[in-house]
Amino acid sequence: MDRVRVTLTGAQETMLATLYGRALDSARPNSVLNDAAAAEAVARLDYDFPGTGMTTTSAVGVAIRAWQLDRWLRQFLAARHGATVVHLACGLDTRAHRLSPGPDVRWVDVDLPDVVAVREKVLPPPGGDYRLVGASATSPELWESIPDDRPTAVLFEGLSMYLSGAEVEGLVRRAVGRFPSGELMFDVYGTIGIRLQKLVPPVRRSGAVLRWGLDDPTGPEAWGLELVGSVRSTELPMRDRLPVAGRVQLGIVGAIPRLRDAGRLVRYRFPA
Repeated sequence: MDRVRVTLTGAQETMLATLYGRALDSARPNSVLNDAAAAEAVARLDYDFPGTGMTTTSAVGVAIRAWQLDRWLRQFLAARHGATVVHLACGLDTRAHRLSPGPDVRWVDVDLPDVVAVREKVLPPPGGDYRLVGASATSPELWESIPDDRPTAVLFEGLSMYLSGAEVEGLVRRAVGRFPSGELMFDVYGTIGIRLQKLVPPVRRSGAVLRWGLDDPTGPEAWGLELVGSVRSTELPMRDRLPVAGRVQLGIVGAIPRLRDAGRLVRYRFPA
């Protein structure tokens, strides 16, 4: 089988590290996600994955964060018969495959056209009411193209930190203004995480630049949201799946006030 060569750079290249992390996790006997589709995608790509610097600890961390967002999204869908999911900056994430949401859910995966071109070569489309869109998450035209007739969950992972504060606010306000009700779920870096960005191997390798950090998760409530969930990266569940060294490292970081706010997952609902 001919492998697909990847020439992405910058923020788009970092998606390959998270894909590799989920694949490494899937190979562990106590895997968090059991994401076999991620491992299959890695096998189809011509790319130096070990060069990402992804360690076992980092891989399990990637999987745990994805698991938490999956959990929140499952809760949202379980409470509603018929909903829309808009997964921004989907990259090579297999969330739609993992959740298998069923025919009553409209699922829209979104990423830039060059990312979509790679995705179409290495990941089969999931079943159901599914659409893959090549567009910028901050494009007004994207939001106008998504039907506004259902409660909608807007989810993004590994996106907010690459945007400016104004771009994040604009994205949120478009979602809140477009759909009748719903939730936003995403990961953020704190400002300390932004300052320490060059310590993150995939960021350093790709040349990407992190821009927006959030220290107070209630801040986005000014954009028409209500905070309903916030979990620091150091406090996520399933930490027992980490290698011993990873658990020790997480404990040390969690004990330092400045560092424990370096990253978190947040969940909001609207209308507030």
